[in-house]
Amino acid sequence: MFEDLATLMKPETAVTLLAAVAAFATVLTVLMPFLSRDKLTTRMQVMALERDQMRSQRLADLQKRESQARLRSTPKGFMQEIVEKFNLRQMFDTEEVRDKLKMAGLRGQAPLVTYMFFRLAAPAIIFLVALFYLFVIGDFDYPPLINFGLSVGAGYIGFYVPNMFVENLIQRRQTAIREAFPDALDMLLICVQSGMSTELAFAKVAAEVGSQSLELAEELSLTTAELSYLSERRMAYENLGKRTGIPGVKAVAMALIQAERYGTPVGQALRVMARENRDIRMAEAERKAAALPPKLTVPMIIFFLPVLFVVILGPVLINVYGWH
Repeated sequence: MFEDLATLMKPETAVTLLAAVAAFATVLTVLMPFLSRDKLTTRMQVMALERDQMRSQRLADLQKRESQARLRSTPKGFMQEIVEKFNLRQMFDTEEVRDKLKMAGLRGQAPLVTYMFFRLAAPAIIFLVALFYLFVIGDFDYPPLINFGLSVGAGYIGFYVPNMFVENLIQRRQTAIREAFPDALDMLLICVQSGMSTELAFAKVAAEVGSQSLELAEELSLTTAELSYLSERRMAYENLGKRTGIPGVKAVAMALIQAERYGTPVGQALRVMARENRDIRMAEAERKAAALPPKLTVPMIIFFLPVLFVVILGPVLINVYGWH
């Protein structure tokens, strides 16, 4: 045993061992970069592949929905012929009309063709209906010239009926979106702070908010699809604000654009906008509550006060006049 220790303690043996260790370390140092896996690169490749798959799936879903909508709402041949024959596109097919139809939730060529057709047909239809009612059904003692003038007036009003119908749809849609948007912002903030990307957060919120507002879920789904295939994400946010036409949604879209442009945290911008939208909703509720008493004044005067007078004065009048 002592002889083995003496052999190990010899300078020649120690130099040999140190040289072997140095050679092994050198070989290990050279081969480590080739043997070790680049975890970051591998992870980024996996994420890129997953993102491409999600993007392809969303594009396929969007194309499927568009094709189904196109099959369901194909422009009628008769309407299309009337529009082309009278060249109504030159009169009514403007960017403002298209934006209004999008705000009303009417997308594609079919609603546009229908709108242009009824802008031409509604005055004539209402004029004929009014004429038939005044001369055939209605028993009025007006002279024929006055009845004809009333029919012409009704036809003139019919020229604005398609616009009134679209404006009504826009108001109903904006009300539904405005009521659900603060809650959607809170969910979007939670998703972003949990580490989700903006695109994935929009998709998650669109799926969750559908039970509360189908209109807002539809807009967020379209924004998710646009974030997947548009060259600039700014255009997707701008389209969201343009399609809704709501100042609160436009402000959030602008905040997201500024956050991505200057590199500021998206969560911070969403937190501020969520607080502002909640305050706006609370202020709107307070305004409606403050406007309620004046609205109840006239019904109370017409319906409550006469009944109250009858209840109070009825027994007195019965006793005075001896009614039985």
